[in-house]
Order: sequence, then C-alpha cells, then structure tokens
Amino acid sequence: MNKAADPVANPTVAVGTVRFGNALPLALIAGPCALESRAHALEMASALKQIAARLGVGLVYKTSFDKANRTSARSARGIGLDAALPIFADIRESLGVPVLTDVHDVAQCAAVAQAVDVLQIPAFLCRQTDLLAAAAKTGRVVNVKKGQFLAPWDMANVVAKITGAGNRNVLVTERGASFGYNTLVSDMRALPILARTTGAPVIFDATHSVQQPGGQGTSSGGEREFVPVLARAAVAVGVAGVFIETHQDPDKAPSDGPNMVPLKDMEGLLRRLMEFDRLAKQ
Repeated sequence: MNKAADPVANPTVAVGTVRFGNALPLALIAGPCALESRAHALEMASALKQIAARLGVGLVYKTSFDKANRTSARSARGIGLDAALPIFADIRESLGVPVLTDVHDVAQCAAVAQAVDVLQIPAFLCRQTDLLAAAAKTGRVVNVKKGQFLAPWDMANVVAKITGAGNRNVLVTERGASFGYNTLVSDMRALPILARTTGAPVIFDATHSVQQPGGQGTSSGGEREFVPVLARAAVAVGVAGVFIETHQDPDKAPSDGPNMVPLKDMEGLLRRLMEFDRLAKQ
C-alpha cells in the first residue's frame, strides 16, 4: 500500500494581519540580527512599524535571542532565551507587531512559541527532522531557511517534514548558496523553483545573501552595498517577501554588522522594492 502524501503547504500564510503569498503584494521581515536589550528592541520595532505604516507594507519584526552558529566561540551569543521571552511578548503587546525568532533546539520550541508568531529554522539546521517537527507542532508559522548546501528542489523534502507534522503554514527563505571559500552566490532561478517545488510562499533574505561566512577570520564579513542589488533582482523575479536585517549603527552591532542595512536607508530601499514588486506582479 502506498503511503499517503504529506499535506501541501498553504500558498498564503497569515502572520497576524500580515499575509505572505507569492502573488500577493510584497511583505517584510526586518529587524536587527541580535536582540541587544528591551529598550533597543522596542526602539527598532517602533521605527520599523512607522516605516511600514507609511509605505503600507506588512511587517514581521525579527531578532535573535541566541546566535548559536557564531564563527568563533569567543563571539557574543546574545541575551539568552529567558531574558528574551518577555521582550518578545512586550513587542507584540505594546506595538502590535508580530515577531519572528530562531530556534536551535527541540526543547526551545514550545517556550518560544508562547511569545512569538513565527519560529525560524536556521539554514544550517534546515534538515534536522526533530527540530522541524517540534517547531511545526507548536502551531506557529515556521520560516525555514534553505541551507547554503542545498539545491532549491531539495527544500521540498524539508517542507514535507513540517507539513507532515501537521503544520501547513510554512515560509521558505533563500539566502544564497556556498560558492568557494567565504563566499555565497544568489541564483535567482532558485526563487521560482522554490515556489514550484514547495508550494510555499518564498522569502528572499537580502542581507545574509551578501554575507561572507567566516570571512574576517573569527567573524563573518559582508558586502552591504550589494543588498539593494540582490533585493531588487529577487523582487523583480517575484517573491512573497523580503528578509532584511537592519540596525541604526551596523558597524557597532554585536553580530552581522557588515551585511546589515542602516536603519536610515530602509525606507528608501523599501519604496524602490515595492515599485519593482508592483511591476513583477502586474
């Protein structure tokens, strides 16, 4: 007897009032790489909320409580789960902005799901079956980043692990593929392939796609000047959303500063991306 096929991913995924769909107007996932403090998180989330309101774009705020895959063990990891959960809840309640954060371990999923709207699976962990299933079973939306080591069509199996665990609300995020040493390359063919093979809304991560993994010896480098270039290309192809890390002073950020977009530049970048999006989806 043939095993029944896994349920298909939902083509439209709602995160609060934000809707992600490959044929819908562009939505935004944005925020600083690392959660630094309650005051900083609320400041950043408030600023992004104001930008999103002016532009009429849906916003999900992202930040990470633990940078578990830092290049060096000496690098700062973050404020940790226990300190982060009340901050996530505060952002959602006081600002009304949905929140996304990474999970790295099965044991984290249930607790994190109480305080956020989207559980994100890091690219290096995208094939970890138990983690995918645990995230799926929380009932929260799951955003899974495509591993730098995977072909886009390989993500069909990843998504099937999530839908097979009972959760059809999946986002898939492209963040470049390994290309030699300390370098990533973005193949724009991956975007329609991901949409076709997974059935899920596709997100393009414009900031991690310009990362240079381990490129500074004990930390990763990046080329933030190419974020707008790749973001425009991806939106012109057609995606459900863009993922952009931002900070008011990226060069002083605790992690991923070289590839984050300065907050002051976000509104102009988003205006241009929304113009490209309208053309792509006419």
